[in-house]
Parts: sequence; C-alpha cells; structure tokens
Amino acid sequence: MRVISCVEDAKALEGEEVGLSDWVVIDQTRIDQFAEATADYQWIHVDTERAARDLPDGKTIAHGYLTLALIPALTAKFVRVDNLARAINFGMNKVRFYTPVPAGARVRARAKVLQARRRAGALLLTCEVKIEVEGERKPACVAETLGMYFFDD
Repeated sequence: MRVISCVEDAKALEGEEVGLSDWVVIDQTRIDQFAEATADYQWIHVDTERAARDLPDGKTIAHGYLTLALIPALTAKFVRVDNLARAINFGMNKVRFYTPVPAGARVRARAKVLQARRRAGALLLTCEVKIEVEGERKPACVAETLGMYFFDD
C-alpha cells in the first residue's frame, strides 16, 4: 500500500502503478441486485434463459455501470492518505467499456497515478483504473478517475 500525506507524496507517484486488487466474482445475484438498484432490467443482464439462447457465450453480462461502480471497493487498499480531513469523488474524465463481463466471471482492478495537482487547497488525484476480466486480453473498463483529498493542516 502506498502512503500519501501531502501533494508532494502524490506527485512522486505520477506514472506509477499503485495497485492490483484480488479477483472478485461477478455472479448473477450481484447483477440482479444492480438491476434492482438502478431499474435497468435490459434482458442481456437479467434474463438468463434468453441469454442462453441468444448471446454468444450463453450467459448474461454485467451492466457496464456495475463494472464502473466496483472501482472504489476494488481500489480501496491501493493508497492510504494520511492526515486526511475528507475525500470526495470529483468525477471522471473518460470511461470506456471494451469487453463484456459475463455472469460468473472474475474481475480485478489495476490502477496507475496519472497526475497529482494542488487544487482549491486540496490534492486533485487523477488515476487510470483498468477493470480486467480473467482470461480476456482487453479490459472490461478503463476509467480516468478524479479524487479530491483535503488534508488536515
């Protein structure tokens, strides 16, 4: 785990990979719960019988936004920010979905610090996060995340 206690510590990590998570299974229960939470019931996500007939590998696929929503949990242990007053999700610059995540697949996150800057009295940290699918060449998702970290002074 990398430790950041000031903007300069974060700047020292620019260009470096800061973590690789454990594998996590994306099962049909998780997909169904995400559908319920978001009211996104498109059949490719929730209709296992139709997916068995009509999708190339016969399995439903996870919502792209489910894959994206896993980023905070998968990357939580990559960096510890000491002297922290609060942190906020500032958004994303870019998100792309390259490979579907079939039900039952395992995914993991890999993150690299792209940029660390002082902004509005805080650290603005830009990272590239890739969500990899076990056995696939291309990642399921590549996202450029933005986090604001306010230090106690």
